[in-house]
Amino acid sequence: MRKLIALSFISLDGVYQGPGEPEEDTSGGFKYGGWTIRYFDKDLQKIMATQMGHDYDLLLGTKTYDIFAAYWPYQDSKKDPLAAGLEKATKYVVSRESRELGWKPAVLIKDNVVEEIKALKKSQGPELQVHGSGNLIQTLLKHDLIDELWLKIFPVTLGSGKRLFGNGTMAAGFELIKSQATTTGVIVANYRRAGEIKIGRFNTNPAGAEIERRKRMEGEKHS
Repeated sequence: MRKLIALSFISLDGVYQGPGEPEEDTSGGFKYGGWTIRYFDKDLQKIMATQMGHDYDLLLGTKTYDIFAAYWPYQDSKKDPLAAGLEKATKYVVSRESRELGWKPAVLIKDNVVEEIKALKKSQGPELQVHGSGNLIQTLLKHDLIDELWLKIFPVTLGSGKRLFGNGTMAAGFELIKSQATTTGVIVANYRRAGEIKIGRFNTNPAGAEIERRKRMEGEKHS
C-alpha cells in the first residue's frame, strides 16, 4: 500500500491559494499571491528538502501540474535536488478532460477518479505526494484517501481565497506526529489519520440552568 501525503502551505485562516507568486492564481479576484515568500527562511528550505529528499511520485490537479510544468523543468536538476526529485517522479494528473502532458513521466487520470486513486494506492511504488491541488485534496479528504497531512501554517490571515478545508470535508480525527516552528514563525505540523472524531463532555452533572438551555436549543433547532 502506497502512502498518500498532502503537503500544503496554508494561512492561519486556512487559505492555500497563490502561495508562491502574485500571478500564480488570481481567480476570484485574489490579490495576495506570493504571501509565503517573506517567511521562507533556511529552516523551511531545509524542511522542504527533507520532505522531498527521497523517492516519491506526484498526484496533482491540472492547475498545479501546469504551474509546476512551467517552472521546474527549466531549473538545473544537477544543482537543485528539489528539481531533480520532481523531474524523476511520475506525475499522476487528475483532469476532467483529455489533454497532453508534456512534463513527463506523466499519467492522466480522467475517468473513475476515486477508484483509480484507490488502485494507485494499492500498487507498487514510492509514496504519493500531493502539492497544491486544493480541489483534488477536497476530493481525497471526502473519500478518506489521505494518510498524512504535512502542513506549513504561515502567520498571516488573508481574509479571502480558496480554503483547504471547505464544505464537504469529511469529519475525521488526526494525530500530530511531528512539529516544529521556523525562525519566521511558520508552524510545520505533520498529522496522521487517526480514526473517527471522538466526542465527550466536560459537564457531566449539568445544573438546572444548563438543562433549560439545552431544551431551548433543541426547540430552536426544530423551529
